Amino acid sequence: MAIDPVVICLSPAGEEVAQKLAAALGARVHGREGRVARADAFFANALEHVRELFAAGVPVIGVCASAILIRAVAPLLSDKRREPPLVSVSDDGAVVVPLLGGHRGANRLARRAAEALGGKAAVTTAGDVALGVALDEPPAGYRLANPEDAKPVMAALLSGAGVRQVGERLFDLPEDPGGMVEIHVTTAPVEGSEARLVYHPQRFALGVGCARGADPAELRELVRAMLDEAGVAPGAVASVNTLDLKADEPAMNELARRLGVPLRLFGAEELARQEARLANPSEIVRAEVGCPGVAEGAALAAVGPEGTLEVEKHKSANCTAALARAPGPITAHAGRARGRLSLVGIGPGQAAWRTPEASRLIAEADELVGYGLYIDLLGPLAAGKPRRDFPLGGEEARCRYALEEAGKGRSIALVCSGDAGIYAMGALVFELLDRAPNEGGVSDTARRAEVISTPGISALQAAAARAGAPLGHDFCAISLSDLLTPREDIIKRLHAAAEGDFVIAFYNPVSKRRRTLLAEARDILLGHRPADTPVLLASNLGRPEERLHYRRLADLKVDEVDMLTVVLVGSSKSRLAGLGEGPRMFTPRGYAKRIDG
Repeated sequence: MAIDPVVICLSPAGEEVAQKLAAALGARVHGREGRVARADAFFANALEHVRELFAAGVPVIGVCASAILIRAVAPLLSDKRREPPLVSVSDDGAVVVPLLGGHRGANRLARRAAEALGGKAAVTTAGDVALGVALDEPPAGYRLANPEDAKPVMAALLSGAGVRQVGERLFDLPEDPGGMVEIHVTTAPVEGSEARLVYHPQRFALGVGCARGADPAELRELVRAMLDEAGVAPGAVASVNTLDLKADEPAMNELARRLGVPLRLFGAEELARQEARLANPSEIVRAEVGCPGVAEGAALAAVGPEGTLEVEKHKSANCTAALARAPGPITAHAGRARGRLSLVGIGPGQAAWRTPEASRLIAEADELVGYGLYIDLLGPLAAGKPRRDFPLGGEEARCRYALEEAGKGRSIALVCSGDAGIYAMGALVFELLDRAPNEGGVSDTARRAEVISTPGISALQAAAARAGAPLGHDFCAISLSDLLTPREDIIKRLHAAAEGDFVIAFYNPVSKRRRTLLAEARDILLGHRPADTPVLLASNLGRPEERLHYRRLADLKVDEVDMLTVVLVGSSKSRLAGLGEGPRMFTPRGYAKRIDG
């Protein structure tokens, strides 16, 4: 999914340029707090903020010195094939320098920025400078079949080797009929090499259908055989297309992933409108799904009214496939995407404790959904994004809304604190998917959306890290909230954990109306472990108001605990180590005993 760039502004001297750039590129401006007056969002630390955006895959244009951007992202540099564009712009807009991601859009972005500002794009990649082309960044609608050979081919061209272009002239390069380097543009499956780059115009749309639960390998083999028969390279396929009822079929999704193209979905009514163009309409198919053909219809719907059916429907035991040809390379896809719901755990809230994957899913989302405080904790990363806030107590409505919006083909991020699967919305999402429609479940379209979950730092992990290593041996977590769990079940679990001598992390230890369960838990535990068992009270972890207090189990008082506190109670083996920076809590694993033995 494409992510809009962010323009970073650090001082008043660059504000005018930043605003002009943002207007020209459709970008947002993020400004330094206390220094920049106008911005869509503000940040306190430039290095941390740029690093977070870069890790999330957000293209960054910094109206600032190049060195600032370089220092910010230096710890993250590892794979140039995945790095997002990073561009530096002088305060006066006279010079625009693509620093990273030159062949992943940075050179193009720099040229657009320079044009908008009337400045100069200082592109430094060798191919762009010497030849005026980037061989590994073909125009939209074309795919390079052998990108691993782009570097040696470019080196050969820079050393003076001539080039000959076969088929369409894709690049403005001097023609040399006897050249040692070949640029071959074709829809056929031609072999590439260190002397030949093969580019495929993506002029074909693949239409597929299958029985429920079909083997992905069967569909993959059917498509391979059909493309071979037609003499069409897989790289010339622009999209995999099917009926929206098949959105969650593993065979369809795996095929699209392997081909590296989007899966596009059409309703039965949309496919029925292709009936006059079908070579093999079927009344049986119409009776089953509401349209006379899936594979041929989806392929034709994808290429539009000017396209033609290239290969009629091919069948296997459980799958069908057809191929349609567009008048030119396909750069805009018809139909809709399969929706995605990302269950995102943002940890305790601070950016440093949020995973890059979580930040990327937030950046890619069309809309953020969650408890308003949690979305607010995202700070500038959420700036400019549509959001839907739900109050505490609106958890089911929150998850239902997120699923139904994903079912419409949108990308939704359901934002949770900590880890989305630990006392958060993950379980409720899957519960709604598991319920029958007549039992309060979600719609069929919502069930077909993709649901992914990314791990976050849970409160018990954050508290344990601050304490030292109290979870060094067996531990458990118990919520003391009786809103969703019967009180008698909580008491039963407390006795079991006490008898098992587990380190225990208590979530939701108290509320305004619930003040007794924590005291009961203390008394139950005192029946099984020493009175001086260490207890950590950790509040507002990772935030400026963070507080850590140690207590003896016997001295634990309910009044010093609130709803933002995690209570970590040690086992009978846990203890505090008095170190120079203060006490550290840990639970021995038993290594010393093993060594002594």
